Amino acid sequence: MCAKCLVMFLIYTISMNAVSAVETANIDVLRKELSEIKQAYEARISVLEERIESLEYLPQKSSALADVVVPKVSAVQEKPNDFNPSIGVVLTGTASSFSRDNDSAIPGFILGEEASLGEDGFSVGETEFNAKANIDDKFFGNYTLAVADENGSTEVELEEAWFETLALSQGLKLRGGRFFSGIAYRNQFHRHADDFVDRPLPYRVFLNGQYLDDGIQLSWLAPTDLFIEVGAEWLRGAKFPAGGSGGDGKGAWSLFGRAGGDVGVSHSWQAGLSWLSARAKDRVSADDDGFDGDVDLAIVDGVWKWAPHGNLYRTNLKLEGALFWQNQDGMFAPGGGGSLAYDEDQWGGYLEGVYQFMPQWRAGMRYARLDADDPGSAFSGTSLDTLGVSPKIYAAMLDWSNSEFSRLRLQYSRDDSDIKPVDRFYLQYIMSLGAHGAHRF
Repeated sequence: MCAKCLVMFLIYTISMNAVSAVETANIDVLRKELSEIKQAYEARISVLEERIESLEYLPQKSSALADVVVPKVSAVQEKPNDFNPSIGVVLTGTASSFSRDNDSAIPGFILGEEASLGEDGFSVGETEFNAKANIDDKFFGNYTLAVADENGSTEVELEEAWFETLALSQGLKLRGGRFFSGIAYRNQFHRHADDFVDRPLPYRVFLNGQYLDDGIQLSWLAPTDLFIEVGAEWLRGAKFPAGGSGGDGKGAWSLFGRAGGDVGVSHSWQAGLSWLSARAKDRVSADDDGFDGDVDLAIVDGVWKWAPHGNLYRTNLKLEGALFWQNQDGMFAPGGGGSLAYDEDQWGGYLEGVYQFMPQWRAGMRYARLDADDPGSAFSGTSLDTLGVSPKIYAAMLDWSNSEFSRLRLQYSRDDSDIKPVDRFYLQYIMSLGAHGAHRF
């Protein structure tokens, strides 16, 4: 081979090796960049999957602000059927066992007809039928029927029938019809949304379990980062603790305010203050006692929720409590007896905690207590005779939810609200059929 050809061959070989080295280096760079892009996308996909998993088991956000501020446009709007009714049914039933005959009387207190803890044995309880939808672009409507078995006969009761505005400015909202009053934290919830089989003792005594009436409600949501809502109601006064529709059918009014927010990403809170003033006109209690006079009720309540990083699905904790003060001033007529002047104060409170220790499983405990002034010897033997008792109830529960539409609950209560204590055991089911929107915070 000639010298010239040999030189050209060497130059060609060297250049090809250099090109190959450059291409190899470029490939390594591209592989590194592709790996980095892949890792970034995998991280983003992992975050999105966690968010989707959280939302699948979380019908409402864990933030107190988000839970309550967002609904100012419409507290119960549902997509996509904006102008078609969302219809749902909630089935509730219990199997209960009491250590002695059930006696709903609580010494020192006048009770409404709904304050009872139910009957021993099996009961289908109350079935709720609900329909709701946007009426048009300015109004929303809600309608709820409650069907229950009362003393062997089926009773149908109109529980809710109201409309509310969607288009008022400046954070204002007007509601009219029959509705649950905005006073107190738990009063606005349907019973199937409760964390225990029965309502806290003060709710049963002072609000007959839950206060609802016919009237109007005006509320205002402040345009602030901190959730602030205030409202006022003018009501018929037909329901306990009012009664008789005094004042020409305008016998009760209320004021309420609440505030809430977040503490970091794992904690949220809400606190409220309420006042109810009602006229009881010839009101008849569950014991056939009569009362005619004025009722004033003040309530302070608070709720604290914790969920790691705002994810309620795995574990979460809720603490809830309230203090009640009531004054009744008027004429008390014990069943079959003459009227007695009565003007005394009564108090009550409760504290409960519910902990979800793993997905689907929760456990909770509650303590509730009442106190009342001794009205004197003239009331001996009546329902207002305190008998030296400070009523109280301890409760513990465990429940399991296969989904947000089904729940089974086991509960034990030690009822020391009367002279003789009662042990109560409950097994409850709550099943939702059809559409059912998320509840408030």
